[in-house]
Amino acid sequence: MERIKVAVLGAGGLVAQRLQQRLANHPWFELTAVAGSPRFQNHGLGDVPWILDEQRPELPPLNVLDVASADTVSELFNSGVVIAFSSLPREQAAQLEPLWVNGGITVFSNASAFRGARGVPLVIPEVNPTSLENGGEDLNHACATNCTLLPLILPLAALHETYGLKQYTMRSEQGLSGGGHEYMMSALQNGHFSSEIPGEAEKTEAEFSHILGWEGDASLTCQRVMRADGHHVFVEATFERPVDAESVQLALETWSQNHSMGDLPSAPKQPLTVVDRIQPAVHLFADGEGFPVHPNPAKDLAAGMAVVVGNVTCPSSTTVRFEAYSHNTVRGAAGGVIFLAELAYWKGLVSTKPVHP
Repeated sequence: MERIKVAVLGAGGLVAQRLQQRLANHPWFELTAVAGSPRFQNHGLGDVPWILDEQRPELPPLNVLDVASADTVSELFNSGVVIAFSSLPREQAAQLEPLWVNGGITVFSNASAFRGARGVPLVIPEVNPTSLENGGEDLNHACATNCTLLPLILPLAALHETYGLKQYTMRSEQGLSGGGHEYMMSALQNGHFSSEIPGEAEKTEAEFSHILGWEGDASLTCQRVMRADGHHVFVEATFERPVDAESVQLALETWSQNHSMGDLPSAPKQPLTVVDRIQPAVHLFADGEGFPVHPNPAKDLAAGMAVVVGNVTCPSSTTVRFEAYSHNTVRGAAGGVIFLAELAYWKGLVSTKPVHP
């Protein structure tokens, strides 16, 4: 099939480079342009310092364009670019994503600026895929969720469907990369960092309710830990109907089988993998079938896209405790937003032939 042309908004950040990495060999999307801040404008893409652990994949010979220029948007639209993946910081996203949308390019955003905004669907493919249809309105802007939400909501969505969620508490231990590359490297090199993540709990709780259409009591605490990647959540939830550990595990596995999306290139084999005990170093790149140790994310698109659930217990007949774990810059960021665009394209919601003025 002929791939559709896409752009990445962001050149040198962790998520921007995860996007470039995952688009290097994507079967549906062709990386045609990268637009960034003045720091890298007019640099060759190969000259932008590569900050991911994995080797830079073979990328097209592109120069970094001006992300804030209406001329950039117009030129790319007229060259056939259909989609832009945004890794912009919140403030820049708030200002610049509408520029790209108004220029006729559909924006799939990893930024938080428009999450929950009217007319901008906030979607997790396995949980609320129909929201991407946007009530019949044209899809020109959509958002992926906060990275902390993924290991919380996928297991609870499965259990809510079977048992009816009444309330939950969550405590997170989050990888340093969630604070950006400079923050992560400083912490790893100096051994000093702030464990606090201002606003994270509030964002996660709000997005949980929005995505699941659920209202109930919740208490969340979020903190960073001395680990580069991976978000680990510790959850206790109360349900309307009786539970036991065996039936809970079956509910998780059944939901996972019923919500797999194998037609999409970035989909994990199964969205949930249930284990006895979570091991962060082992389970980081879970793909829903196994746990690759040193995958190539430029080719192994499922690696890091599954959520691992473990330590499942039922301290009472209506209470479940579990832990869950996912890769924050893959499933929680770049992989998740490309997965979202794949779903939109598969549903026929993305125009593949821009209408020229």
